[in-house]
Amino acid sequence: MATNDNQEVQSASDSNHQLTADGKNAQMIICPNCRCKILLKKTAELVNTDIFLPYMRVKKNTSNQESGQVDGEQLSQFWKVDNMFTFENVGFTKTVGSSIKYLICADCEIGPIGWHDINDKTTFLIATQRIHYSD
Repeated sequence: MATNDNQEVQSASDSNHQLTADGKNAQMIICPNCRCKILLKKTAELVNTDIFLPYMRVKKNTSNQESGQVDGEQLSQFWKVDNMFTFENVGFTKTVGSSIKYLICADCEIGPIGWHDINDKTTFLIATQRIHYSD
């Protein structure tokens, strides 16, 4: 479900990750591409942890494609939820490696916007650098 076009949208880089008094997200988290709702207000906590995520858009680099390496970046700030049913609209990729699933927008399938280790049933992370906010 897309957000109302009249709502103000902020990119993650424009926001100071506004928090509620109890440390939750003060704004709705939306897809940067199609603007559908990913998380409602007051549903996730801000955490710092270093995780490698592939780039959202594949960069053409034949040397890395031939070697099997994935281009990406190390990210350190994430919104964390402890139950996958907290999400309004998120999809999961097939398992990568032995236990990682990437999180994507379920509407437009852009991603990865986040990360989940299937061995930890209580940690679902959305990268603050890969989403936008809306009131």
